[in-house]
Amino acid sequence: MYNLNKYYGKGDTEVHALRDISITVNKGEFLLIVGSSGSGKSTLLNMIGLLDKPSSGKILIDGIETTKLNDSKISSFRNKKLGFIFQFSNLLPDLTVLENVMLPRQILGTNDSAKQDAIELLKLVGLEDQLQKRANKISGGQAQRVAIARGLVNHPTIVLADEPTGNLDSISAQNIVQLMKLMCKKLGQTFIVVTHDRHQFGDVDRVITIKDGRSFEGEESQRLEITA
Repeated sequence: MYNLNKYYGKGDTEVHALRDISITVNKGEFLLIVGSSGSGKSTLLNMIGLLDKPSSGKILIDGIETTKLNDSKISSFRNKKLGFIFQFSNLLPDLTVLENVMLPRQILGTNDSAKQDAIELLKLVGLEDQLQKRANKISGGQAQRVAIARGLVNHPTIVLADEPTGNLDSISAQNIVQLMKLMCKKLGQTFIVVTHDRHQFGDVDRVITIKDGRSFEGEESQRLEITA
């Protein structure tokens, strides 16, 4: 991405949320984006996740300039290339654990092996005994494990996690951190994680700090390109 910027509002109320940001993320990397509330870290994640558009600049994912995609192509690209884990698991309560994990594959329209892939992922996250439970009958920590499996089911280029431990107790949070790291290592899965709690994540591949919408690893930068 060249000269990534994001503005909100106009005139006296204009906020410059992101300022000339760049970063290259490599395949299989576990990357933390940290910063205080209002620093711009979640705004950046929304740009990468195609949930919002930059005011200027380019974002490249797998060589595709996502800022040029029209609205009809954005949803398809997002579902194929990106997995999401949020602070709240956002599971559909009336569906089973297995059905929730299968859902992104069904939306994509490629149901071949969807059930088996979902089962294998649920085994990896330690929930093989919860497959047929309704999502509203499991604990918060278990629900976040389901959310991780759901985020991986389409074999995305990147998993984007926005404060994934923010709604959990300390023990469950540590379990989720270790699980995401395991998925990164075992599957070669790229993770970009936004958090306000740097210390909770321990050793990671790289940490980028945002302050007032700028500063990655202490460098002013001009391009964001994701090569995962």
